[in-house]
Amino acid sequence: MEDRICYIVGAGENYGLDFVPLLGDYVIAADGGLKHLEQNGIHADLVIGDFDTLQYEPIHPNVIALNKVKDDTDTLAAVREGINKGYLVFHIYCGMGGKIEHTLSNIQVLGFLSQQNITGFLFGNNCVVTAITNGELEFSSDACGNISVFSFSEKSTGVHLKGLKYELDNVTLTNTFPIGVSNELVGKDSVVSVTEGTILVVFPKGALNTKLNIRRIL
Repeated sequence: MEDRICYIVGAGENYGLDFVPLLGDYVIAADGGLKHLEQNGIHADLVIGDFDTLQYEPIHPNVIALNKVKDDTDTLAAVREGINKGYLVFHIYCGMGGKIEHTLSNIQVLGFLSQQNITGFLFGNNCVVTAITNGELEFSSDACGNISVFSFSEKSTGVHLKGLKYELDNVTLTNTFPIGVSNELVGKDSVVSVTEGTILVVFPKGALNTKLNIRRIL
């Protein structure tokens, strides 16, 4: 499943569902995400949620109805289903905008994935957020635009920003000081890396169409 994608569509703001699932990919609608998929003519392989947003349990051949009193968010429950099916790459859409607590919870889902050595991308309005744990994210020289790096863990040590407008060399970032905000991809091969800890990286959506690589540092 390393080269296949589990797509999860939530009930947040729809900034565009521009993906076309390929053979072997899997599409999960998290509660109200089903409406976004239907409006874009994309088939959901699974529908999961407590359906407090939809206000009804959909008629679908593969539905998991969750108790409204639960620990997992609908998105996290969807992620767990994808993990159980063996997927190692997750693209999460319609998980930002609207209530800030929902956006924050989906960013935490990225941390959850990263700390299990699973790649997650959260798609926003012309931007993508991902989490890197003890690893690195490489951008080719074709990538351009703003990029920001934050510590998700209490502290992240051995952070390097190479090839960006503002570079850092072996520094420690904390989750209370946003020194990595508003950097820039400047048309060079560049690397964002962390030796120990989990960092969040916000980068332009267009960078996904360039040569982009996430690698774990052993």
